[in-house]
Amino acid sequence: MFYLPAILLSVFITVSLIPLMMRLADRFQWMDLPNPRKVHTRPVPRIGGCAMALGAVVPLILWAKPDNFVKAYLAGAGILVLFGLVDDMKGIGYKAKFAVQLVAASMAVFFGGVRIESLGTLLLSEPQIPDWFSLPLSLVAIVGVTNAINLADGLDGLAGGISFLGFCCIAYLAYLAEDHTALLLSLSMAGAIFGFLRFNTHPATLFMGDTGSQLLGFSAVVLALKITQGHTPFSPILPLIILGFPVLDTLTVMVERVREGRSPFSPDKNHFHHRLVRFGLYHSEAVFTIYVVQAVMIVSAVLFKYDSDWFLVVSYGVFSTLILTVFTLADRRGFQVKRYPLIDYALKGRLRNIKDEHLIIRTSFPLANIIIPLVFLWSCLLPAAIPGYVSLMAGCFCIYILMVWFFAKSHMEFCLRLVTFLTVPFVLYLIEGGRAAWIRPQWFALYQYSFGLIAFLGLLVAKYSRRGKGFRLTPMDFLIVFIAAVVPNLPDPSIQGHHLGLLSAKIIVMLFSYELLIKELRGKFGALTASTLIGLALICVRGIPL
Repeated sequence: MFYLPAILLSVFITVSLIPLMMRLADRFQWMDLPNPRKVHTRPVPRIGGCAMALGAVVPLILWAKPDNFVKAYLAGAGILVLFGLVDDMKGIGYKAKFAVQLVAASMAVFFGGVRIESLGTLLLSEPQIPDWFSLPLSLVAIVGVTNAINLADGLDGLAGGISFLGFCCIAYLAYLAEDHTALLLSLSMAGAIFGFLRFNTHPATLFMGDTGSQLLGFSAVVLALKITQGHTPFSPILPLIILGFPVLDTLTVMVERVREGRSPFSPDKNHFHHRLVRFGLYHSEAVFTIYVVQAVMIVSAVLFKYDSDWFLVVSYGVFSTLILTVFTLADRRGFQVKRYPLIDYALKGRLRNIKDEHLIIRTSFPLANIIIPLVFLWSCLLPAAIPGYVSLMAGCFCIYILMVWFFAKSHMEFCLRLVTFLTVPFVLYLIEGGRAAWIRPQWFALYQYSFGLIAFLGLLVAKYSRRGKGFRLTPMDFLIVFIAAVVPNLPDPSIQGHHLGLLSAKIIVMLFSYELLIKELRGKFGALTASTLIGLALICVRGIPL
């Protein structure tokens, strides 16, 4: 199956469409305006969900078998995207929104065969649920999770990040279950989210809107049910672990609203992410905290996928009780995160003196500007063989860069970032598959050590940069590091046999290094563009059959 091309295609489509979507949003004023219950202070386009939808669906249409599930999923997702777009542009009431979500859920349940048929050993008398209970339960679950992700979209990068982790977990479970359709769709969704998050990380320049958040929730719960119901070795309780945190958040705020005599659908700022900000966490710190909690849930789902249903339910109950207790006690006691300005001032003042001397940045940045492109060029020479489709991709990227350079130079930063993010993983993966015969072991060892050097230079440049808009770490970087740390250690021999730990580390170092250069060069991309073109040309030529 075309799993890696599906990821890259979904990223490429999403990232390519977003600038166009943002221009349309600006022209027609499809903006999310600030108000007292929102955290942003300026109008932000909320059309990113359309780009994500196209980025995720195109690989599914190209490479998935068009069975009943695929047709039903596309119909349900299409309905949500269409009416979500109307909601983002003009606004519709919550009753109409629920009706649309119910129609989409019905597509998945009645035509796609996605339903909750068993609760495992929770029902001692009969593991199989009768249809009169199964059908409404399935509809409630799908509509509920769709709304849970929709309501979690309250901070920059939050809904996208927790959904990204969820889809990565679902992809691994689908791989184990040999459910190729679920694997393809979950990877495509993860790729689309990854492309979107580059524009949605705080401070966001783009929102996904209800179009995107409803699509994420609907897709996540449908896929989670598909791989855990029916003939599967997994516990049917796993979706509760994978999606349990946003569900707990939604149920908590709705219960609080009802207890206060308000409608459960009335808006407020009592979600977990809002409360974290009230506790004194910065925007990015609140998002990072929830990422960590969701990551713990995802790891738990992977580790306990075959465990007792009762164990999973009790564990989720303990987790929920712990979360609610911590937030309740913090609210009652007026907890505030302690800041230590004296320590911050002393540390920052000392670093500022080093910055003012300009010594470190004057040395590290020119070295990084030379060594990082050289390592990329070296990487292009190392693979033993270049597949034809990679050669064709490199040739297309060369044409793309040249066209942007001559006709749209203002978009060169976006162009270089897109090309490197799509090319570097391919090249480094090909090196792991076999290196050229003329490469001596000593040369290859030096090449391996060069990644440590560029990582060190990158840290120096990022730390001591004098540019206000230079490279910065974001919560999205946690997602990348988390996947790089977890994937190589998954308990699967075929995954561990590919040395993915070292490969993931090298991909992260190279991508972060290029991101660093692109930000720090501030539009002076001549040398970086030339080196990128040379590397792509080498890949293209080496893949041409003789």
